[in-house]
Amino acid sequence: MSKLKKLYEKIKNNPRAVRFNELDKILRSAGFSKRQPSGGSSHFIYIKEDKSLSVPFDQPHIKRIYVERAIELIGDCFEEE
Repeated sequence: MSKLKKLYEKIKNNPRAVRFNELDKILRSAGFSKRQPSGGSSHFIYIKEDKSLSVPFDQPHIKRIYVERAIELIGDCFEEE
């Protein structure tokens, strides 16, 4: 099992304890591009084709709702393997 697959399973099984860098790694490996709007915003926007997700930069963990939305968007990429 690859490291990314293990990380995906960890995120999927416990969405309350996900750090921003972990979610960033998994979204970027799924083909999403990341950008931060100008003007000092604390949100990052991930875009892939017609899908988009806005995630606030929270420490130490991201809120569960953002993690669940990310899992919905990337589920196809990691469940096929």
